[in-house]
Amino acid sequence: MDIRIDHPLWLLLLVPIVAYMIFTWRSVERKTPRAALLFILRGASVLFLLATLVSPYLVLFNEEEQILFLADRSASTSGTTEEMDTFIEKSLGSKKSGQAVGLYSFAGDFRTDAALTKGQVRVPEVESLEEAGETDIEKALSLANAIGSAESATRIVLLSDGLQTRGDALSYLQKFTDSRVQIDVAQLNHQVFPDAALTKLDVPRTAYAGQQQLMTIEVNASDRTTGTLYLYQDDRPLGEEDIELVPGKNQFTYPLPAVNTGLVKYEAKLVVENDHFLENNRMFAAVTVQGQPSVLVVETEDHPSVIPGLLDQNTLNITTLQAKDLPSTLSGYLPYQAIIFDNVPGTLVGEEKMAMIEQTVKNFGTGFMMTGGTNSFGLGGYFKTPIETLLPVEMEVKGKEELPSLGLVIAMDRSGSMSGSKLVLAREAAARSVELLREKDTFGFTAFDDSIWEVVPVGPLDDKKDVTSKILSVPAAGGTNIFPSVAKAYEDLADLSLQRKHVILLTDGQSSMPAGYLDIIEEAKNNNTTLSTVGIGTDADESLLEEMAEAGGGRYYGVSDESTVPAILSRETITMTRTYIEDDPFYMKLGNVPEWNELFALGVPQMNAYIATTAKPTADVAAISPKEDPIIAEWKYGLGRTVAFTSDSSGQWSGELAAWEAYPEFWNTAMRRILPSYSSAPYVLTQGDGGKFTITDTSGESAFLEVTAVTEAGEEIEVIEDQTAPGKVTISLNSTPGLVYLSVKDDQNRLFETGVTIPYSEEYRPKAPNEDLLAAITKETGGRVLENPNEAFRSLPYRGEERKSITTWLLLGSLLLFFADITLRRFSRFVPVLRKKSPIEEIDSSDQTSVTELLKQKRKR
Repeated sequence: MDIRIDHPLWLLLLVPIVAYMIFTWRSVERKTPRAALLFILRGASVLFLLATLVSPYLVLFNEEEQILFLADRSASTSGTTEEMDTFIEKSLGSKKSGQAVGLYSFAGDFRTDAALTKGQVRVPEVESLEEAGETDIEKALSLANAIGSAESATRIVLLSDGLQTRGDALSYLQKFTDSRVQIDVAQLNHQVFPDAALTKLDVPRTAYAGQQQLMTIEVNASDRTTGTLYLYQDDRPLGEEDIELVPGKNQFTYPLPAVNTGLVKYEAKLVVENDHFLENNRMFAAVTVQGQPSVLVVETEDHPSVIPGLLDQNTLNITTLQAKDLPSTLSGYLPYQAIIFDNVPGTLVGEEKMAMIEQTVKNFGTGFMMTGGTNSFGLGGYFKTPIETLLPVEMEVKGKEELPSLGLVIAMDRSGSMSGSKLVLAREAAARSVELLREKDTFGFTAFDDSIWEVVPVGPLDDKKDVTSKILSVPAAGGTNIFPSVAKAYEDLADLSLQRKHVILLTDGQSSMPAGYLDIIEEAKNNNTTLSTVGIGTDADESLLEEMAEAGGGRYYGVSDESTVPAILSRETITMTRTYIEDDPFYMKLGNVPEWNELFALGVPQMNAYIATTAKPTADVAAISPKEDPIIAEWKYGLGRTVAFTSDSSGQWSGELAAWEAYPEFWNTAMRRILPSYSSAPYVLTQGDGGKFTITDTSGESAFLEVTAVTEAGEEIEVIEDQTAPGKVTISLNSTPGLVYLSVKDDQNRLFETGVTIPYSEEYRPKAPNEDLLAAITKETGGRVLENPNEAFRSLPYRGEERKSITTWLLLGSLLLFFADITLRRFSRFVPVLRKKSPIEEIDSSDQTSVTELLKQKRKR
């Protein structure tokens, strides 16, 4: 046992304290036992108080030792699993009875394979780690040190190739002050595998429409081999070539075809036989092509759009696309400066694609316009969708005439096959339908598997929040028996006096049906109860569900994209609860938007119909109907502008407007309102290590830069910005390898768009082991590079320590001495041992006559 202190500098106070105590003792006139005792008590109290300042503690030694094995399971050590396990097993054979051992694996993350124990340990069969594409030795050492007991001597045995891709192990150890932890290293025999890797995909950051550019590709190969190089433009095949590779760097150059304006994505993919790492065989790049704006017009097979023929094709590049063929990645929308939905139902789009369009408008300045029609706005199922978020109008109609009374029952399949995203989206869709209902409407919700689960009994909708909560809590389980839930819905609605009664069935499966089920459905339809069906996925019985919907007077929806389910239920609910189409001929009343007012300066043509919506509070309403519903509304959303035109483009609703001679100018005005009005800023982007990039404004006109990053899936990711100078910013992106789109906006309202590649981890670049790092780790902690597995359990050169602080006891002792000193000073006359007898006894004044009394007695005589 030792006594140690943490703050020895406080001991310097002993000099003035001792000097003061000597001076004080010498100044005492009578050095009586009482004075000496009080002096000792006061001095001891001060010395105890000083001892608390130096923070003394007792060190109790123990002989406990703990050995922690850290096995590197990252991609660069693939093929060494057997070697590591064998090394650990041989080491365990030398374990002493008093030693504790724990087994751990790491890559970019950390895992416990066998918890720390003094008992017998076996090497388990381990699976790969989630973050095998990274190696973080610093994190592994830090966590291992935290796991072990701080009171025991510890040895960490690191089995690794030293190729760290994250963190800095050496910097961590240089700050490492725990002398009771020793780190040994077992360097893995690095296996060399045949591998070919794409190391460079170089294209110009910006180009002009019609201008041919070159793409440069570099491939690093370990051996002489052959392979195939595939090239893609915006996810469409651009070409392929069989290539021969020699060891080392191989370079290939290809001309790029002229493309329309916008942000164009390129991808290179390498396929080589017996290639060890597939993760390093893909690379991405993006080119910003400047020139004439590109416009995407989205239509359906049933309603071909007339808008492309009305736009100025001399100044615009126009592309027409079917709604069902909309791109499923963000790169499919970025080449366009404006997107028009011409009477397109949300049930063909789906919320995932809607979310990508919303990101395109918000973060990349793309314009968006929606026209009216029987498949658009609220009737198209856009309630509570990302498209409603970006538009200047809401789908809900507020403050209108009395609406018909409604009874709605939703029967949802909750069988085991519905687990996952199917059930999540179906529940969300049902909950969204509840939001569209009024509190006096009748609603019921039934979930079914083999049995019927009445989640919300049919009745007046009193508490939407409670009903929504119940719907969202339905789990998946069981088989599928469809018709009993439909029959129950009919039974619950049969005797209710309602103007409209409707049943919606959602299922992804098949089921046997009872005899006469179609007769029951038709009878219910004759009793004013309709049925619509939704078949989710390819396993749903399409013919059965379509037959049921036809017999029930409703609609059938075959769903391959689960994200369309919320739009389907919104559309169904809105169709039953609202009369959205206003079909009385009318004249628009113009608002306060000069560009639109100028177009209609000579008069407003008569129109036939429109879809009722509600303008958002901050929207600019350019034209309204006699009922004050918006006909033309616009606003700025993020970096883009959007327009809602609630009549149609074909002329069926827009009437004389479509026959007006200035009708083409109407659409070109709409384009001018939504096309980005910025000019591209002169930015230069340079790529650093990992996910770091520097963006510089070479014009010197910008002070601050605002950067937004979005992945291919349309997910906005965190950007860590470091504004290093006016008009210059360094950003860090935490994203998985692949293409990330950047939108840069400055204080001059200039916008720059580009795509950057988050490279694959250095883990997938074959390298020799980092022997220097491993040797430095052992040197910093007094460990060694192990050749013999038995050395892992050799005795440690130090003992475990347990610290017991005595500061509290010293402080308590100081206080007790201090109070004893005060007590004895105040009450010493009650303590006989402290009273000193004087040779001249004091006169007891109570028994003697005072001098004054003696003088008085003398005068009397």
